[in-house]
Amino acid sequence: MKNFIILLLGLVIGALLTYFFCPRNADNMNNNHISEKAPKDTISVAEATSLFKNWQKNNPTEIDSLIDVEGPRKITTNVAWSLDVVKEYLAYAEAKADTLGFKMTGITVYMGNYGKNLNPKKKNRNTLFIVPTGVKNTSKASSFYNFAQDDGKLPIPPLNNGGGGGEPYP
Repeated sequence: MKNFIILLLGLVIGALLTYFFCPRNADNMNNNHISEKAPKDTISVAEATSLFKNWQKNNPTEIDSLIDVEGPRKITTNVAWSLDVVKEYLAYAEAKADTLGFKMTGITVYMGNYGKNLNPKKKNRNTLFIVPTGVKNTSKASSFYNFAQDDGKLPIPPLNNGGGGGEPYP
């Protein structure tokens, strides 16, 4: 009986030591807490609606008169990507930036136009594409830090080919 108590005490002490001294993945621990606070640059739905209506009012009439969009489809007013596609692209871009010696610090969304594309579905249609931005990694042992670093475009393929159309916002 005495040996059984010593064995049981040893197992309990071993379990406690394992719990307190084994490393845990900090990312998994922090992902359980989702912030209720909106990010700093979030705008209201009313402001977004106003911006979209202003864009519709001021831009498409000029654009429509200058370009020849073939087919029954409406002028592109938005581009959408699924959340999975965006997450996958951001993970890819961060990993690619790291292998190229950069630190990805953000993204830039550019407007584009396919022009006289051979694909009739895309001819003269507008699009958006996402380009990762960041800074060149510096040696961790360096005593010099360049405080004038700008977030520049990284040499990583941009994300394009989202779905979209002429649906109004919201």
